[in-house]
Amino acid sequence: MSQSHPQFDYDAVFEVDDHMYFYGDSLTDERSDVEVAGLVQIARLDTPLRILDIPCGFGRHTNRLAVLGHHMTGVDMYPGFLELARRDAETRGVQVDYRQGDMRHLDFEAEFDRVMMLFTSFGYFEDEDNFRVLENVARALTPNGLFILDIPNRDMTMKTISQAHVTEKNGDLMIDRVNFDTRTGRMHNYRIVIRNGVRKEKPFFVRLYNPTELRDWLVRAGMEINLIYGGYDISPLGEDSRRMIVVAMRTA
Repeated sequence: MSQSHPQFDYDAVFEVDDHMYFYGDSLTDERSDVEVAGLVQIARLDTPLRILDIPCGFGRHTNRLAVLGHHMTGVDMYPGFLELARRDAETRGVQVDYRQGDMRHLDFEAEFDRVMMLFTSFGYFEDEDNFRVLENVARALTPNGLFILDIPNRDMTMKTISQAHVTEKNGDLMIDRVNFDTRTGRMHNYRIVIRNGVRKEKPFFVRLYNPTELRDWLVRAGMEINLIYGGYDISPLGEDSRRMIVVAMRTA
């Protein structure tokens, strides 16, 4: 990484309490229900399947799919998110195999019919490690299994990127200062959170991809793209699509 950018502070960025405090209001039950309904169509979830959700976060997709009868495994680095996911699973009356782990070091071998990475969960590492994640996904899938990847559409992001954005809640602030590094393909966010009078720095980056680049990466990893949607409403990817929901199949 260029020395002009601060290092990615993973523990600070994914601090569970702050994350849920600022994002929880937008991650409503209604939104999650709509996304899962879209996933059922996008991922062809007509019959009970073995599904891996990485990183699963607090289980908002994982547990809903378990309610629909799928055999779910959720992996996340942070115990706090896993604890929230397990509590929600218990409330919903479902069994989910939740595990603490790093997506760069998964060791599943042809165990899942579907693997999901949702809500911009890909692109947080150096390119070598990002590619290793894709290889791990391909290895985890059964032959002809499907990978569903939900990430920002780089082309649209570049048109609409805002250099500064402030989220305010109960007098607390989350300040995002963003720029894009064309040399690395990364969007850097120099995030500052001010909560209860305490200032915290939470710098991070996300590697962004256009469809052509992502297609090449997936092929190298052992998968091929079947379809790309522009949202959970099953709309086709277009120049104005803010998201890319990619469906890729493990090749022989």
